[in-house]
Amino acid sequence: MQTLDNIISDRGSRYAVSFGPCRDAAEAKAFLSTLKKDRKFAKATHNTWAAWTDEGPLRNDDGESGAAAIILRMLDREGVRNQIFVVTRWYGGKHLGGDRFRHVQEAVRQGLAALRAAQ
Repeated sequence: MQTLDNIISDRGSRYAVSFGPCRDAAEAKAFLSTLKKDRKFAKATHNTWAAWTDEGPLRNDDGESGAAAIILRMLDREGVRNQIFVVTRWYGGKHLGGDRFRHVQEAVRQGLAALRAAQ
């Protein structure tokens, strides 16, 4: 598991992206469980995630409606398989409107760049 923490800050909201191997729904559940063992991530407002696995697409918006679809689309476009990407948001008290989707995209871009650098 790799995490890029505090990569985006906007109007008090903070973002992180975490990613790692994931071949099926059980591994996705285990990844999220491990991530949330860190109290900071357990207390986050949203841990939105997606993965393209051999079983097909897996995703969960975790209350950030539409965000998982963005992650899934980006992973598909880059041909990334069997990796889970989790975009974490700590809500800062001000609504971000559509900017929140731009931040999800940027978080995934940074995660993809880090994944490519590690390979």
